[in-house]
Amino acid sequence: MPRYKVAHVKEQGTNLIIVLLDSAFGRRVPSDQHTIAAELQMRSHSAGLAGHVVPVWDNGGGRMAFLAPPNWHAFFRSINSKWILANINRELYW
Repeated sequence: MPRYKVAHVKEQGTNLIIVLLDSAFGRRVPSDQHTIAAELQMRSHSAGLAGHVVPVWDNGGGRMAFLAPPNWHAFFRSINSKWILANINRELYW
């Protein structure tokens, strides 16, 4: 059964479901990343979480990577993994 730590937050009036993934996610091909993100989106909504799913992962060297719409890139570049860990408030599993 997969289990993910989630920061379900409201930023700039928008609900975001930030899902913390392991670094292996970053080594997947983009089509696999998008497939996983789509499943996380579906599972999040099934669990009653409203918002847009944004997977994040450790990209090495203390950097965080993310899969987010372009209009959210500035926000995700402004936060780090410590911010996400401090805002973990849900767990998503099935």
